[in-house]
Order: sequence, then C-alpha cells, then structure tokens
Amino acid sequence: MPKALEQELFQYFLQLDDAEKKSVLQMLKTFVEGREKKASRISIEEYNQELQEAEAEYERGEYTTHEEFVKQIKKW
Repeated sequence: MPKALEQELFQYFLQLDDAEKKSVLQMLKTFVEGREKKASRISIEEYNQELQEAEAEYERGEYTTHEEFVKQIKKW
C-alpha cells in the first residue's frame, strides 16, 4: 500500500472514538478472514474425491442414522 494511503488511513483512524475503532477493526478482520477463506477453497477434483470417499464410507455402513444421532445427543 502506498505510504500516502497508509498515512491517510491512519489519520482518519486517529479521529475515531474507541467504539468506532473497535468497529473498524472488526470490519478489517472480517475482510482478511474472508480473503483467507477464499484462498482455502478446494478444487473441483478434491471435492469430487471427498464425495467418492464419503460414498464409499456409506456403502461400508460407516454412518450414523438419525435415530442413533438423537440418542447420542441426549447423552451430552
């Protein structure tokens, strides 16, 4: 980022009260986290591989029925 832009951003930031600074900080965090999530997307090939693995698990009987899951939740 060019120095002039950084300085202008900083000057505006200094004029904010604490609540406004917290809000801006949260907004910036959201922007960065959103960018990180985009970078962590998987390819269509990886997605298809995951689906194939899940289908194989299902065919082997490696799954939990809704009723079994409800019973497990009630134990929590």
